[in-house]
Amino acid sequence: MNEGIIDSSGNVFIDLGFPPDEAAILQMRADLMADLRKLIKAKRLTQAEAGEILGISQSRVSDLIRGKWERFSLEMLIALATRAGMRVTLKRAA
Repeated sequence: MNEGIIDSSGNVFIDLGFPPDEAAILQMRADLMADLRKLIKAKRLTQAEAGEILGISQSRVSDLIRGKWERFSLEMLIALATRAGMRVTLKRAA
């Protein structure tokens, strides 16, 4: 291993020093936001169209697209993903 390079734990939030429980939630939020952004881009939706599908305002879609994760709870992101037609499941690993 090179000096100054640290192997990742697989969760950037753990690597940044968050406690494991908080890091797990933050990672889930980040993953859901990324999936929603990809869906909006893939379907070439305007922010207004995405807002109609997701049941939120255009300004909230803008927050989502800009990655303002602190403005969305995990529960809200699950609701948005479900409204977008995604199937959201929680998997636990040992």
